Amino acid sequence: MAVAVPSQTVRSTRAAAAGRQASGAQGLRGLALAGVSALALSLSPGLLATPALAQDSVLNALGTQVDPDEPLLLEATELRYDFDRDKISAVGDVQIYYGGNTVEAERVVFDRRQNRLRAEGNVRLTEPNGNVLRAASMELSEDLRDGFASALQLDTPQRTRFIADGARRENGNKTTFDNGIYTVYTKPTNPPGKPPLWRVRAATIIHDETERTIEFQDASLEFFGRSLVYLPYFSMADPTVKRKTGLLSPTLVVGDRVGVGATIPYYFALDPTYDLLLSATPLSKQGLLAQAEWRQRLIDGSYSINVGGLIQAQPGEYSNSSGNRRFRGVIATEGEFDINQRWKWGWDVSYRSDRAFLNDYKFADFGNASDISQIYLTGQSERNRFDLRSYAFRISQEDYSADPKFDAPGYLPVGSRLQDKQPFVHPVLDYNYIFEDPIAGGELSLTGNLTSLTRDKTDAIQIGGTKRFRGVEGTFTRTSLRADWRTTVIDPLGQVFTPFAYVKGDLFFLASQDKTVGALTDESVVGRIMPAVGIDYRFPILATFDGGNQIFEPVAQLIVRPNEGRIGELPNEDAQSIVFDSTTLFEYDKFSGFDRSEGGTRANIGLKYSLQFDNNFNISALFGRSFQLAGTNSFKTADILDATRSSGLASNQSDYVSSLYFDSRQGFRIGAQARFDHENFAVRRGQVEASGIYGPVTGNLAYAYLSAQPNIGIPTAREEVIGSASLRLQENWRVFGSVRYDLQSNNMVRDSVGFGYDDEGFSVSFAYSEDRSRNNGQTTDRLFFLRFGLRTLGDTQFSTNGNN
Repeated sequence: MAVAVPSQTVRSTRAAAAGRQASGAQGLRGLALAGVSALALSLSPGLLATPALAQDSVLNALGTQVDPDEPLLLEATELRYDFDRDKISAVGDVQIYYGGNTVEAERVVFDRRQNRLRAEGNVRLTEPNGNVLRAASMELSEDLRDGFASALQLDTPQRTRFIADGARRENGNKTTFDNGIYTVYTKPTNPPGKPPLWRVRAATIIHDETERTIEFQDASLEFFGRSLVYLPYFSMADPTVKRKTGLLSPTLVVGDRVGVGATIPYYFALDPTYDLLLSATPLSKQGLLAQAEWRQRLIDGSYSINVGGLIQAQPGEYSNSSGNRRFRGVIATEGEFDINQRWKWGWDVSYRSDRAFLNDYKFADFGNASDISQIYLTGQSERNRFDLRSYAFRISQEDYSADPKFDAPGYLPVGSRLQDKQPFVHPVLDYNYIFEDPIAGGELSLTGNLTSLTRDKTDAIQIGGTKRFRGVEGTFTRTSLRADWRTTVIDPLGQVFTPFAYVKGDLFFLASQDKTVGALTDESVVGRIMPAVGIDYRFPILATFDGGNQIFEPVAQLIVRPNEGRIGELPNEDAQSIVFDSTTLFEYDKFSGFDRSEGGTRANIGLKYSLQFDNNFNISALFGRSFQLAGTNSFKTADILDATRSSGLASNQSDYVSSLYFDSRQGFRIGAQARFDHENFAVRRGQVEASGIYGPVTGNLAYAYLSAQPNIGIPTAREEVIGSASLRLQENWRVFGSVRYDLQSNNMVRDSVGFGYDDEGFSVSFAYSEDRSRNNGQTTDRLFFLRFGLRTLGDTQFSTNGNN
């Protein structure tokens, strides 16, 4: 006998029930149980005499306790109770909401006699964790620990999908999919029924929630619906797992000198705060390359240690480089730790057996290994900054051929042991402080620097029979402090006056300097001071027009100071690079570092112009030059390197500098800078760079020109073009490339080309590059690189390194 209850009697029924909440099918069983209990509780006692008994018998099987405060909402078109067969049914657009779970079905039946629950017709379960389960029907066993679903589809928040003819759940944590498919979501725009780009089809898929693994038995990897690779068995971590011990995807390697090999990594997830990655790369020519990487995160920071090495089977493959040795390897470590909110310290240190190791084995990842090692301590607040670092340099470049004409006592020839010429910096300290309160109506700031370094051998070059020195043997220490003051006054006409003053003091400590550098002083302690006063004048003139505005701004700057002292008598480590262009025209001191101090009275004059359109197009330009009005011109007087003679500032009337920029504010920008000779207006330095995005095209193109600088060893002009571009084809495909071309020698310095494909679950990219810029005994370094990735399954790559 069946009893039908009118729908308005049970619509939006709310009752109290309890059940154990869990993920997957276990959560569904608890939810369905609560829904049936609510149905029973919602019926009148005359129709159902023992609702509590029905609820308790099921909950006892689960081993859970009833929570009377747990809310439940049930909606259905009709509720029925079959007295003869002891079944409770919810029929028609059934919706059950319980504990964050949602169940939807056309019919839900609880068989009290058999203690079985069955949901039928477009069953849909949405769990709090985001899983969405769809099935034609679902049935649970009497103890509710086992269940079965037919025509199943399970979508996870990680955008992965399981599809199976049927699925069984056992022991509350293991689900077995029969004749199953594992893949990732396809886009809604794909045609219905179209197979995803890739999927794994298996006779059996087992998902173990306790072990958080997915096992595939008798499987095949399919692309575009066709089987590509047969896999009798393999397993992977559950997509929710971020870190899990196991074998990672291998990487194939092919190289002229290393032969053929494969990198096989194994990952150990030892603890939530630390892990270990071991890798072995057997190479047909060179033997076994072994690597290990340790990472640990602590409460105030993290660090890592990366080691790698091998005993080369055929070191003679590297007969033209420093790699001709049996053992080669590297160790690298980095870390950073917070002392408090403003202070932190860290390191980035690496050491390798020889200078060419990283390049010869660049297919391998050695973490932070590089040519520069450092240890640092930094602190920063709103108004001051402290930065203390020590550096060590280990160069990759091969030694040049020796020049016997330059072999003299006290320094090494150009081609001899470049590594010995590298300094050890111990340390360099930079400090900046801005006073909060005005001083004499203006802003006062302090800049400090301490540099101490040691070099084993003098770094010397010979140019036209004249010796130049980039670094001097011995220990060199300098401490500098500079105080800057400035204020700004604007008159009623809009003229802007900025008076300023600064004073810089230096103290040099020289120990065991190379006495063959004749210009150097014999003193061990040298002091130097440079005071300066000046004024900066600007008068911006605004002119508006229909559609925009323009600003003309003449700028004049006057700096009065004494002559620079001790030029050429002291080492110069940090002021060797002199770039005079529109960006440095109005610098008070145009030297790049503290070892040199610009002296004499100088005026800097220029005109700025900007044009702004209402459609956001913007044009800006600058033109100007610098004048040495009195005193010794620091850029004309040579120091031990004489790097300033071709700077454009060596004459009392400098070269002209200019810049011009255009920005569309819609993805395209082009800018140019140039320096013109003060006598004949010939171009001495110039560069043009353009970048833009137009539809599917993204590109960058740059041109650079530098005239000959024979006084620093550049006898001919240099002229290069550098460009890169990327083109997106349709939705997922892209092609890209780059080039660096030497126009003076008609030589391709570097070039690369490649393509890539990326979608929701699959990516592949291929790149080929050539490099002719290295001094490693080889004409060309060639690299082929192929990367292949399947989301959630992992990715692998293949690379070849060819040298000719």
